[in-house]
Parts: sequence; structure tokens; C-alpha cells
Amino acid sequence: MKVVDVRTHVLLDPGFDPDATSSAQDTVVVEVETDEGIVGIGETDLNAWIARACIEAPATHTMDRGLRELLVGRDPLDPRARWQELYVGTAMTGRRGALIHALGALEIALWDICGKAAGVPCWRLWGEPARETLTPYASLQPEVSSFDAYVRSMVDWGVRARDLGFRAVKCEATFSGPYVHKGLRGPDENVVEVAAAVREAVGPELALMVDVQYAFDTVDRAAACADALAELDVFFLETPLWVDDLDGYAELRRRSPTPIAQGEWLSTHFEFDTLVERGCVDVVQPDIGRVGGFTEALRVCELARRNDLLVVPHAWKTGISVAAAAQLAMVVPHMPFFEFLPAELCESRLRKELTLDELVFEDGVLRPPERPGLGVELHLDALARFEEAARAISG
Repeated sequence: MKVVDVRTHVLLDPGFDPDATSSAQDTVVVEVETDEGIVGIGETDLNAWIARACIEAPATHTMDRGLRELLVGRDPLDPRARWQELYVGTAMTGRRGALIHALGALEIALWDICGKAAGVPCWRLWGEPARETLTPYASLQPEVSSFDAYVRSMVDWGVRARDLGFRAVKCEATFSGPYVHKGLRGPDENVVEVAAAVREAVGPELALMVDVQYAFDTVDRAAACADALAELDVFFLETPLWVDDLDGYAELRRRSPTPIAQGEWLSTHFEFDTLVERGCVDVVQPDIGRVGGFTEALRVCELARRNDLLVVPHAWKTGISVAAAAQLAMVVPHMPFFEFLPAELCESRLRKELTLDELVFEDGVLRPPERPGLGVELHLDALARFEEAARAISG
């Protein structure tokens, strides 16, 4: 079997808000086609136009080639070998960052092909099942422009998530730092106020997580927030410090009674090696696309296992990313939850309309995926609409 084509789709929600702090408004989707008619799909989380450039760029010398050029003509049934070839062949531009994120989309598509060719879901290619059901958590980020409305909406969404059967929810509560959502800048106490309101509304039985999106510029500020959140039995505090402040993370983890989570922006297992070796986190959060695909995500999961850490992957995109996280969760016993952007509790049309999948949420869990490959299909009419919206702003 050989790869004969790679198609890259840049997609945009026609109603996107440039002031929103949410990458769920756009995405890049790849289709990898083989000479036997099998097509694999993948997705990753970065600026979709940059991802397309990484994939489609022509080569001018052997050390810095485009991903598509490297992949066409190769055997898709050995994703680990293809990953290494793409990693080395793009090393001058790549090794970390955007190009690895784009590589991740292609590598996910290769595993989709492998599963489809074998007639099994991807997870069965990696080992025995770690569980009989999957437990997703609901990520909540209301699209409103006042703090009072944000608290009300977050509480309403938290209650709806509980009533839908979710056993865990995550509050996006970012009121300082570089990624203040919708201009809702405010004191650090706002984070605790949101979490306390949701905890009171949903009760003590739901796991509650809090994401502040790199809000704090000092360990003392982050530690004060972590201390306050500990009284609310928060499962973890996500990305409290800037991603590169590893000294700060190590100190915060030593001081914090609340577990610390990080890793959504990291690419390759090498960056996670450093994060873990420095003692920065209790919970590692690889984004399967950004880290470089399933091959690298599985390496990160093994790293976490060896160091007695939990894995809770990031998945803030469409049903493709959700399906990928479900596949990974099936073989990782130390993954108590994975991120799930439920269509009922989000604003993203991409999440609501782009894919058709087999994941059925019932009684707080998802049944194991059993369709071949990722178990997800593209809704072609929606794909065309979202591509047209992207072309309208970029030509």
C-alpha cells in the first residue's frame, strides 16, 4: 500500500469572533489517500493556514522538505517509521512547534488508515483495553462579555453537564495574563469565585477542574490561587504559569495542595521528558495532534506511567480530536478522564457539524469505539461550508 495524495483543508466557523480566546473556531483537517482507496483523516490544533504551509511547502534541499512531499509514495502501514522520516526530513524548520503539530495531523491519519485496513479501531493496534468504558469531562467556556454573566453561564453549563450525566467538568476561568477571554480582566479572586459557584451548584460528587490559561506571572500568585481552590476539592489547576517557566512550575508543585497540570502546547515526548524530569506537574496533558500524533502521545503516556503521573489529554477541536482521545484512553489505565467538548455545551459550529462519529454518551461514560480506524467520518457538506468561510478571509 502507498500514499498517493494528501489533501489539506483549512476550515473556519463563519461566525468566528477574533476577540474570543478559543481555537475551536478554526481547524485544519487532512485526508491521506492510498492506492487501495483507503482514506485516513487527521486534525491538529494550531493556526490552520500555518499548518497548511508546513504540509504543502516545496523542498529546495534535503534537510528541510514539506510534509506532503515526504509522505506521498510511502507505505502508510508503518506510522512509527513514517513519523521518524517526517521528523528528520523537516528538521531545520521543525523538531518542535508548528511543524510537529502539522505532522501530528498526518500521523493520526496514518493510524486511521491502519485501523481501517485491519478492520479494527486504532486502539486495538496498541494493546489490550485498559477499561470497559470511557469517562470524558465537559470543558466549559461561555461566550459572554461580563463577569456576572460569565458566572451565571458557567453555573448553568455546569448544572447542564451534571444533568447530562457528566462526572467531571472543567471551568475555563481566565481573568489575567495574555489570554483573558472576551476582555474579562479582573482580580485573581474571580477564579475562585467562579469555581466556588460551580462547586456549590453541581455538588461535591463531580470532579471539578480549573484552567486559568497561563494567567499568573509569579509563583506566589499561582500558589495563593491553588491554596484557595484546594478548599473546593479541585482535581487539578491547569496551566497557571507561562509554559516555559519550568523553575516556577517545579516550585509551585512543591507548594501547592492542588495538583498541577500542563502540557497542551508541548511538541514531541522530548519536551515532556524535561517537564517530568524537573518535577513540574502531577498531570500531563498532551494534545494528540500538537505532540506529534499517536506515536508521540503513547510515548508521553508511558513516561507518565513510569513516573506515577496521571494523563488527561487536551482536545479542544472537532469530533476528530475527540475520537482520537477516545482511542488513546482505551489503552492508558492512568487516564481518569479526557477532554470532551460536548455539542450541547459549546458554541463551536465546527464541533457541532463537521463530523459523524460513533461515540454515544450515556450515564456519564462513552462506550469503547469499535468501528475501524478512528471511527469518525467527515460531513462533506459542512466541510465545504467551513472551507468557503476560510477562503473568504484569506483568498
